[in-house]
Amino acid sequence: MFTGIIEEIGTMRRMTRQGQAMVLTIGCKKILEDVHLGDSISVNGVCLTVVQYDESSITVDVMPETFRRTTLERLHIGDAVNLERAMLAGGRFGGHIVQGHVDSTGIITSRTPEANAVVFQVEPADPGILKYMIPHGSITIDGISLTLVQVTKQHATVSIIPHTLAQTVLQHKKPGDEVNLEADVLGKYIEKLLLSREGESGGASGKQGSLTEAFLAENGFI
Repeated sequence: MFTGIIEEIGTMRRMTRQGQAMVLTIGCKKILEDVHLGDSISVNGVCLTVVQYDESSITVDVMPETFRRTTLERLHIGDAVNLERAMLAGGRFGGHIVQGHVDSTGIITSRTPEANAVVFQVEPADPGILKYMIPHGSITIDGISLTLVQVTKQHATVSIIPHTLAQTVLQHKKPGDEVNLEADVLGKYIEKLLLSREGESGGASGKQGSLTEAFLAENGFI
């Protein structure tokens, strides 16, 4: 599990690909302070396992499912990537619960300065994940824990402070660029539990999937 607080920006050094499997070597420094084989590292919001390391880099495997669901295949040698180690049990929880399991990629549709902030609007490739997003709730963009400002049927909007911009790869992102998106896991679990409960009781139609306002009211959720 991660918090979405980026620890450092790494640099892609080497990429090898065989079909939809990849091996990535990433130059880094802070991540190496207590690294071990088998450690989980978030790379642009994707949870990957350290399979090798030396004094200046880590190497991670990318399996086909990860290849298909994330932006990792579009990286190039020299590209900057956000890095975060798995959360320590006794550490500060500065962001929100981040699994490193990407729900959808997204396209940045606008980048607009606003006073000391920069407002990014993102359109998910899978608009279905927008149902898990609420204004002032949490979203992970390329591994960064951010607060949602606005959510529509097509877009999600976040406002970035100067420190976050300077310490992450968002400083390089512009309209048209692709990013990894992970919705707040709490919303997904709540939906799963509600749908399971509805299915057990037969629901209005006797099928799962018909989550309605009447059902929520009947079961004390609203």
